[in-house]
Amino acid sequence: MSTTGETGVRAPAWRGGFGRLWGAAVLSAFGDSLRTAALPLLAVTLTDRPLLIAAVTACGYLPWIVFGLLGGAVADRVDQRRAMWTVDALRGALVAVFAVAVALGHASIGLLIALAFTLTTLQTLFDNAATALLPALVDPDALGAANARLMTGQRIAGGLLGAPAVPLLLMAGAAAPFLADAATFLVAAALVASLRTPPPGKAPRPAGSTLRREIADGLRTLWRDRVLRGLCAATALCNIGMGALVATLVVLVTGWLDAGTTGYAVASTAYAAGSLAGGVGHGPVTARLGLTRAVLLAGLVQIGALVVMGAVRSQTALAAALAVFGFMGMVWNVNTTTLMQRRTPADRLGRVASAFRTLAVAGAPVGALLGGAVATAWGPNTPALLTAAFFVLAVLALIPGRGRDVSVDAPDGDVTTAHVPR
Repeated sequence: MSTTGETGVRAPAWRGGFGRLWGAAVLSAFGDSLRTAALPLLAVTLTDRPLLIAAVTACGYLPWIVFGLLGGAVADRVDQRRAMWTVDALRGALVAVFAVAVALGHASIGLLIALAFTLTTLQTLFDNAATALLPALVDPDALGAANARLMTGQRIAGGLLGAPAVPLLLMAGAAAPFLADAATFLVAAALVASLRTPPPGKAPRPAGSTLRREIADGLRTLWRDRVLRGLCAATALCNIGMGALVATLVVLVTGWLDAGTTGYAVASTAYAAGSLAGGVGHGPVTARLGLTRAVLLAGLVQIGALVVMGAVRSQTALAAALAVFGFMGMVWNVNTTTLMQRRTPADRLGRVASAFRTLAVAGAPVGALLGGAVATAWGPNTPALLTAAFFVLAVLALIPGRGRDVSVDAPDGDVTTAHVPR
């Protein structure tokens, strides 16, 4: 079910399945932010070796590269609703056991690394299943608004509420953030389990079908669709640049601008505020341009914002550029996800989503190392300019598929109904 807002954009109804899925996603984002902030703080009390501390964070990304494609294939084989609540219940139990270990003084750096790796491995199944389930809960015309509400809620819960709550929870003991995280997982599992959406019909798998062949089928589907192929390449290029920018932003603010920790907090807040505004304002942009052209515009505007970050030596200019960058980043993310959901056959959506995410995530660690090298060689402002160059390449990758918005589950060769942007 959905409603039509003042902008003419279809919006999902809060009552029913979407509201419960939204609540589960936002609760999980809040719990994830508690754990993400608390794990490094706990790690520094267990070891003074930077490499081991960094390994805790790295293990939060590595499973996407190792198991991301597998998670998508499994998500297409099973009842997505059941997979999601089972994974969240399991993650809640694991974090609860870990919290007890912390409270009893049995935590170790090895246990932290194992926890981070295991939770993200399970997340590869959960996230791909969630992407595949959403189109079953809302009308096709409301997918964009549904994705925007999900991403905005997660950004508020994770970016604005979760991290600041950690110091308060730590006053109750080192285990408190993890106990709270476990509780969010369990409540989220209950919300998803309460969905009344019937299990999607699954076409019989061909004789001899294996996970390897199904993963390959998902990759082929992604490659053969011109729009999705361009979006994936563009997002991967952007993530290389984002890795460089995020890894060196603190050096740009505290070194090149000499703005100190206060300046860094202002910069982070400006980006978060811009992202939230983008979650609300993406609708009018998309309604006027269409999905693909809105993504193209977002990339172009972000290039300008990045040039300002790297060329204008002003904290005010940096904050304004980051706000614009965050706004257009949300427009990019919402419309990219919506396009993927609309253009992919339902029985392959989990695999295509996992291929998209895996290829996109793989570039971030490379970008972080590249950004550090560039900042060392040519100065702390140059990673922002390097990121702008990657975004230029990303925009070029988008051009062949511009203007091709569809609302049916079919790749390029099978499209029968197209919505031409105004």
